[in-house]
Amino acid sequence: MKIVRGNSIKGTLTVPGDKSISHRGLLLGAVSRGETVLENFLLADDTLATKTALESLGVPMTQKGRTITISGQDWQLTKSKHPLDLKNAGTGLRLLAGILVGQPFSSQLTGDRSLIKRPMKRIVDPLSQMGANITGDTPPLTILPVKSLQPIDYLMPIASAQVKSAIILAALQTPGKTTITEKIKSRNHTEEMVKQFGGDLTVEDQKITVVGGNKLSGTRVKIPNDFSAAAFFLCAASVIPQSQLVLPNVGLSKRRSGFLRILKQMNGLIEIEQNSDKLSGTLIVKASHLKGSHISGQLTVDALDELPLVALAATQAQGSTIVSGASELKHKESNRLHLVATTLNKMGAQITETSDGWQITGPTPLHGAEVDSYGDHRLAMMLFIAGKIATGITHLTNSEAATVSYPDFFSDFNRLEEKS
Repeated sequence: MKIVRGNSIKGTLTVPGDKSISHRGLLLGAVSRGETVLENFLLADDTLATKTALESLGVPMTQKGRTITISGQDWQLTKSKHPLDLKNAGTGLRLLAGILVGQPFSSQLTGDRSLIKRPMKRIVDPLSQMGANITGDTPPLTILPVKSLQPIDYLMPIASAQVKSAIILAALQTPGKTTITEKIKSRNHTEEMVKQFGGDLTVEDQKITVVGGNKLSGTRVKIPNDFSAAAFFLCAASVIPQSQLVLPNVGLSKRRSGFLRILKQMNGLIEIEQNSDKLSGTLIVKASHLKGSHISGQLTVDALDELPLVALAATQAQGSTIVSGASELKHKESNRLHLVATTLNKMGAQITETSDGWQITGPTPLHGAEVDSYGDHRLAMMLFIAGKIATGITHLTNSEAATVSYPDFFSDFNRLEEKS
């Protein structure tokens, strides 16, 4: 893709439905009793891979526009005739493993050439402690049936919503009480949605308690618009002069929207109009004179997927920005910790990679370069924005990776640019 320096972006944009909630709605709906309806479902490569895998396991679904109706199987799935290919969907693969360890048949989970490099020991270990017969440090994962699972008390060694969710889904099938303790809290979509589906789950401070054996009931899930998708436009409007955007009905879960707090900490001009549910709202963002900031601890975890955007924003901010506690970025769709630094430095940024983050000096003017997303959807979209604020021409290889989570990203961006 050839990218040239752009104009300001203006207008109102409704971004797609939340990816994390779309995945979890499919999985919980599949194992519930009765019908589940998912409204504003994200139609992207990742979520559709999870949908296809569940259909291969005997879960009937119908689709009308962005509404998915699921006929729940009450934990009675059927053996797939072939390995379950989750494509690039790490969420789909890890969470589905938590369901399949309790099923009375064997399964194999695999994915694309990016996913088969991602670490799976982090779910294999706790699920094995529960008595699951699951093997594979990386996909493909092989899961064999066991007579029963046992509850465990598990201290999370890393902050990971996917690992936590896999344990919760296994615990829902396990007689007795399983507890999960987090040192730093990760996204809590699974906990909230399990309760919405009628599961016996409680959260007290850092401890999650799941009582297994009770049934889940199908429900209607109104999926908010995806904060991670909105974040690209929050970043772009903040760094592109004279920009102003309105982003309605965006999910504002505290554990998900850390990037919002970071931008405000960096002097970003953002207004929040909360909806009555307090879980979503309209974001109004204007071009800002950003300043450097220090980001660590819980705030790093709450903005993990958006940290590439923090790095880009920091290249345009006055002063030094330090990001720490982000070593988990090494294990995403690519080694984001390394690639964000090397690709933005190629465009003129001043970023020093550390063992768990970056030191970034700004503001630095960016210039066009030959850059590659390496098949990582979030890098593809971040580098597109970088190309829009750079002088000269940027050539972006593997831009199509954006379809993993946001198929219409480029056309949405171009439409906002035309309005200005």
